[in-house]
Amino acid sequence: MFSPLVFYKALADDTRLKSLLLITQQQELCVCELMTALEQSQPKISRHLAQLRNANILQDRRSGQWVFYSLHPQLPAWAHQVLQQTLLANQPYLAPCQQQLTLVSQRPAEQGCC
Repeated sequence: MFSPLVFYKALADDTRLKSLLLITQQQELCVCELMTALEQSQPKISRHLAQLRNANILQDRRSGQWVFYSLHPQLPAWAHQVLQQTLLANQPYLAPCQQQLTLVSQRPAEQGCC
């Protein structure tokens, strides 16, 4: 059972919220892309992503040494709507992260990352 309390608590942290919004926008991002976009260390990003994965908000996919994250396929429709509406209504909040994401020289391929 998906908990709305856990979902909204996850949104209450800046790193987790920005990660979720970027993943919602891009559909899938790897840890190194989020590190660049959020200008945070790998351990911090990974810790927050693990919390989102444990809450069944995100799922991960491994490709070699890289880990890619996307929204969990069983995320309820209302949660998708919350993320989409938040993304659309708060572009200035996310703009610096989106700009940083463009600095990633090449989007990760199956063979490697950043």
